[in-house]
Amino acid sequence: MNIPSFDEIIEPNDQTEARQEHLAKIAELVGNVYPNKFARTAISGGEDTITSIKHFEGVTAVEAEMAAIKANLADGERPPAEKKDAMNERLKAFGTVRIAGRLTTPPRGNFVHLTDGLNKLQIYCNKKGPLALIRNDAENTIDEANGWTLWQLVDHGDLIGVEGYLFVTNTGEVSVHVEKLQFLAKALLPMPDKMHGIADPELRRRYRYADLIASSLQVEQDGLTTREVFERRARLISGMRRYLDDNGYVEVETPMLTPKATGAAAKPFETHHNALDIPLYARIAPELYLKRLVVGGFEKVYELNRNFRNEGLSQKHNPEFTMLEFYCAYMDVNGMMDFAEKMIREAVAKANNGSLIVNYGENEIDFGNFARIRMSDAVSEPEAVATGSQNTDKENPVTTVPGSDSTDVEVLQYFEEHVEHTLIQPTFIIDYPKSISPLSKASPENPNIAERFELFINGMEVANGFSELNDPKEQYERFVDQMKERDGGDEEAMVLDEDYVRALAYGMPPAAGIGIGIDRLVMLLTNKHSIRDVILFPHMRPEKREGEGE
Repeated sequence: MNIPSFDEIIEPNDQTEARQEHLAKIAELVGNVYPNKFARTAISGGEDTITSIKHFEGVTAVEAEMAAIKANLADGERPPAEKKDAMNERLKAFGTVRIAGRLTTPPRGNFVHLTDGLNKLQIYCNKKGPLALIRNDAENTIDEANGWTLWQLVDHGDLIGVEGYLFVTNTGEVSVHVEKLQFLAKALLPMPDKMHGIADPELRRRYRYADLIASSLQVEQDGLTTREVFERRARLISGMRRYLDDNGYVEVETPMLTPKATGAAAKPFETHHNALDIPLYARIAPELYLKRLVVGGFEKVYELNRNFRNEGLSQKHNPEFTMLEFYCAYMDVNGMMDFAEKMIREAVAKANNGSLIVNYGENEIDFGNFARIRMSDAVSEPEAVATGSQNTDKENPVTTVPGSDSTDVEVLQYFEEHVEHTLIQPTFIIDYPKSISPLSKASPENPNIAERFELFINGMEVANGFSELNDPKEQYERFVDQMKERDGGDEEAMVLDEDYVRALAYGMPPAAGIGIGIDRLVMLLTNKHSIRDVILFPHMRPEKREGEGE
């Protein structure tokens, strides 16, 4: 077994060796250099994180008052001592505060900032004391003599806990006057450049933990920090989940390993279950399981799910991605578009600080307005679609497509090549050919058209929905057609799912469903142009150590 040594993982150099030496000396002072816990106070109303202290009304009021005083001072003039003393009395009255965080810079003097990954708070240590050291033994013994010694040994990036009281500096910054210092964890590796962070996008994605640290330490930011990107993602998902819950949908979980690779047109990942001695597939979509639940009586059902597709990588594609799928009984494709539009609008506002306007590259996207364009119109009038002047006369639709004998597949290919990239504002493309929509119901007005839509924003497909096919015989025939395509060499064509046909034979009510690509929607909300920048840990080729073969 070829097991790398610790030094092969954490390569020794001048900086790491110096940090190891500091760690050894710290161990002599505090004992256990990786203690199990640090108890924080709660003067801010909850547990005192750096962020909660920064937002604490008692702190923000003093900072605002000091800013108003400084605005009337001449350059170099200090605030009146009596006013500063009065502020400090108010701050000290809040009592002892205990906070913890990462050192943002090397502690070369008395002042340094700590960060919790989101905000920074200044702390002050005085060589003349009082500055005690808290040992990491069972009793947290207090060492009154060696606090400053420990202060001189900690490095940029180390995690420490401090105990003291709040005060305001001459520059107007509320800080913690440290009276006790506790060592919590060592950064054996040096921190990234605080000015530029990690410039290489591959390194940011490969070492997301370092990217998050670098982003929190970075002085100048261009756009959202890495932390803010993923917090915005979390707010978007929370908003969608809340909207669905509030409208009576039930959240469920369906299998991630399935005996059939079906539910979408995609190539699956395959594995083998030893005990059952059967092949299993990482799910490419939860659709058929969710519709089984509609058969079983769940009239409104949804799942925030991970899907896996063994296909190529691109700016818009990752082999593992997040989808929101939901289904509603007794609803058709038009009702689903209406519902999805309202849900996305509300979730975007929640994630985007109340605004429905998003800047993405050079484009301004308005989530307050969603267009609806038929596929036939889109391919027959691509220039008009791009300018927003397409034919919207539903009584006299444009039916010509490129080439009078064009197949449905050719029409779709033309759309993808010539139209899709022009759809900048939120646009539902509706009325797809039935032959390329094997799970959707045909239009009552035209049996060759599927009651299906796809939502495009900034040239990306973001959602796909339709009126669900619930005729078991027709569904069986559609599966058979797909199997013929598969036999003809199409590896992404669907396979026959006998159990799903059986489920439909029990009777499924009229229903509509949708799948929404969470990652792509987050790209739009965070101005990120690669899907890897909105996935915390995207798939990448493994690193190769020196001497390993290609």
